[in-house]
Amino acid sequence: MSTSSNIRIDGDRLWDSLMEMAKIGPGVAGGNNRQTLTDEDGEGRALFQSWCEAVGCSMGLDQMGNMFARYEGTDPDALPVYVGSHLDTQPTGGKYDGVLGVLGGLEILRTMHERGIKTKHPIVVTNWTNEEGTRYAPAMLASGVFAGVHTQDWAYDRVDAEGKTFGSELERIGWKGEEEVGARKMHAFFELHIEQGPILAAEGKDIGVVTHGQGLSWTQITITGKDAHTGSTPMPMRKNAGLGMARVLELVDEIAWSHKPHAVGAAGHIDVYPNSRNVIPGKVVFTVDFRSPDLSVIEDMEARLKTGATKICEDMGLEIEFEKVGGFDPVEFDAGCVAAIREGAETMGYSHRDLISGAGHDACWINQVAPTAMVMCPCVDGLSHNEAEEISKDWAAAGANVLMYAVLKTAEVVE
Repeated sequence: MSTSSNIRIDGDRLWDSLMEMAKIGPGVAGGNNRQTLTDEDGEGRALFQSWCEAVGCSMGLDQMGNMFARYEGTDPDALPVYVGSHLDTQPTGGKYDGVLGVLGGLEILRTMHERGIKTKHPIVVTNWTNEEGTRYAPAMLASGVFAGVHTQDWAYDRVDAEGKTFGSELERIGWKGEEEVGARKMHAFFELHIEQGPILAAEGKDIGVVTHGQGLSWTQITITGKDAHTGSTPMPMRKNAGLGMARVLELVDEIAWSHKPHAVGAAGHIDVYPNSRNVIPGKVVFTVDFRSPDLSVIEDMEARLKTGATKICEDMGLEIEFEKVGGFDPVEFDAGCVAAIREGAETMGYSHRDLISGAGHDACWINQVAPTAMVMCPCVDGLSHNEAEEISKDWAAAGANVLMYAVLKTAEVVE
């Protein structure tokens, strides 16, 4: 690693690429709305492909729309080292969530191309489809199919709010490939991401070495009461589904606090019906998001939610239904890949600390089929999934430099 340890990516070029991609699907407040399988997603994919082809990559595309830009190694029989993340965003997303990981991978190839760096193993930069899971639940859908967690037919049948299926929209935007999903074998996989939390920025650390990923549980709850006039319905005669939800959400908060400091819980998706100012809600649908790095804690939180919410609704004369709509077990990343990231941070002189990722990432699924690890950089105030999401050019460059070190070490630089 004597050669690669002294190499740095072009921070200005990486930043310019981030800003150029951010022009596609701009948000209303400075961020991005480039949701999966929209026309904007297709435009972003085309730009990424053109950049990859400019450094001599071939582009693979599988039946879930996952993109694989391959930069050849010296040994055609060596398994590739994969690196990447996602280009899709939240409806009110930032410019860096996911995108940094894809374009950071591209920047590795650009640096190799201009410096004539060769590796034994090919390097493949990946854009995973529908990581965010906003338009089509669950999150990390295509990497989940790749890892065998979901079936392809099930994924194709996912429906958005307008009744459009994943499969039909993938075909419509022209990014459905012929390659069998999951057929590729990996030597290793690395993902660079913004932290999406406040720890690195608060502690003044340049790099997060991600050792574990929190497990996640999404439970969709439907509470049914009775629509009624807010002014003329006596309090004892109401079946207020909105009030039932409020009491359940207090329970969610109580359960999460009982497993501090690492467990968390909240409801981010809430629909109220009929959602009229002078009608008592007759139905609510909301999703409870529990997370912890300990599987037994997640199981406890799920059980207590079901028991407690059922009791709340029974006492109020409300009906309640539960549906598990997403989740994955806690993740422990590969020790060797984690060590390569930590070594990169130390060799390059960046301050660093170990982290447990609080968010789900494609790396969490790929960890099931290949040695995997993640590197994180800070984000201002830990804010993400928000158009005000912000990082610095130096943070982006530091993360990409450590990513490059780990990738080149694993891909074996040919001196």
